[in-house]
Amino acid sequence: MHPTNLAAPLADWPIVILLPVEWGNHDALRHVNNIIYFRWCESARIEYLEELGLWGMIEKDRVGPILAAIGCNYRRPVTYPDQIQVGARITRLGRTSFTMEHLIYSEAQQEVVADASSTAVVFDYRSQSPIPIPDAMRRKIEQMEGKSLSSDVTRAP
Repeated sequence: MHPTNLAAPLADWPIVILLPVEWGNHDALRHVNNIIYFRWCESARIEYLEELGLWGMIEKDRVGPILAAIGCNYRRPVTYPDQIQVGARITRLGRTSFTMEHLIYSEAQQEVVADASSTAVVFDYRSQSPIPIPDAMRRKIEQMEGKSLSSDVTRAP
């Protein structure tokens, strides 16, 4: 679900999704458990990949991103009831990997409550090894981001 009133900090992000804070997201300390933030980021990451139309490549060629690392900076606790907006954008394209950033915004608090960053590697699931980012994927990402993210890297065939 996409928010109808986009939070200002997310105004220029290519993907923003709206998610409810559910009662079951809480831990014993009555705030959203830290692992839930990673699930929210995962939902935005999958939405980004769907918007790029990469599922066909993943299904057909068995080539696609695999998460290599993720980290989150928790700024404020989130509690029920609330709705959050989660943004996703790619900020770096390397030879075989890319960096995706996330911003998590609480509608109840009207504040950014967390930011996260992850590294994904383009992976050949048949050979079980990293591969260069295919040019078609690189072009789609740069088109979605509205700018060139490529550095001086060797391009895929």
